[in-house]
Amino acid sequence: MKRNLRRAAALSVTTLLASGIAVLAAPSGASAHGAMMTPGSRTYLCWQDGLTSAGAIQPNNPACAAAVAESGVTALYNWFAVLRSDGAGRTSGFIPDGQLCSAAATVYDFSGFDLARDDWPVTHLTSGASFNWKYNNWAAHPGTFSLYITKDTWSPTRSLAWSDLESTPFLQVTNPPQSGSPGTDDGHYYWTGDLPSGKSGRHLVYSVWARSDSQETFYGCSDVVFDGGNGEVTGVGVGGPTSPSASTPAGSGTASATPSSGSTNPATPTCSASYAIASSWEGGFQGTVTVTNSGAAAISGWAVDWTLASGQDVTQVWSGTLTRSGTGVSVANATWNGALGAGGAATFGFIGAGSTATPAMTCTAT
Repeated sequence: MKRNLRRAAALSVTTLLASGIAVLAAPSGASAHGAMMTPGSRTYLCWQDGLTSAGAIQPNNPACAAAVAESGVTALYNWFAVLRSDGAGRTSGFIPDGQLCSAAATVYDFSGFDLARDDWPVTHLTSGASFNWKYNNWAAHPGTFSLYITKDTWSPTRSLAWSDLESTPFLQVTNPPQSGSPGTDDGHYYWTGDLPSGKSGRHLVYSVWARSDSQETFYGCSDVVFDGGNGEVTGVGVGGPTSPSASTPAGSGTASATPSSGSTNPATPTCSASYAIASSWEGGFQGTVTVTNSGAAAISGWAVDWTLASGQDVTQVWSGTLTRSGTGVSVANATWNGALGAGGAATFGFIGAGSTATPAMTCTAT
């Protein structure tokens, strides 16, 4: 109910405002207009991590739980609202060091997303590769997107300062095209541009969206790792609700899932798989599958099998290897996410065509 009221309020504000980029002209009401979706910002991925079917938000990821403990759950119901109505595109010297991810925003409290931790949800990328960027267009506005990358000396366990970012954007785009409807979770701006070259390991992509018809400016932090990935996301939806202990490692806990068949001997490798719809559109959808080591012994690999419903198809898979046999689908682990300790979890995603009917999945561990 709260989420529906929030959306209604945001849409009402959008109707009254002229088209702009992604921030409110005044800090009143449910005023929010966008955030990075690919690679996902901290607020966007933590919202995905904690959202339940009933609409409540219960963080699974420990960093997301810590952010909610500090800022409250309202920040995630308004994941697209990290804005400064007086920003005017300003960067260094405008927002204080240590508050870049929250933008020192006053509309809502996002201070929890400034926490220096290495267990935020992370997007896996390849340095220098061409990438398809997405930025939510909760309210559509003209303006310019500027993307910065952290220097090689930055550490995720140190609060982000302006001196941690390269001085010039590695990518800028003005008034990119849009897909989907503004005011929805799936509507977004999109563009193609190269990722920064010469990078490896953990980094932050810092986004600045400055409206050209207003001083409103949106800011956001997207945690990434340059490890040869293609946009895969890990650290979302793993485990049950987590306490915000700084010592809790990313990926700990277990996910609700359908147990695989086979022995329940705790020494026998076992795994389970749970399925969720990440987004959908007419004629297609994106699915996310969480694989959990549900036994006491470590596993070196896994495979998830299911049968496609009538009219369904799988057109793309990431963080896994797809095998097809008629309507049967099998996705085995990639080279880098097969080994899981007891209670450990990995995710893979896929693009599907047809209905969003929920399949019965089985998981086999090796």
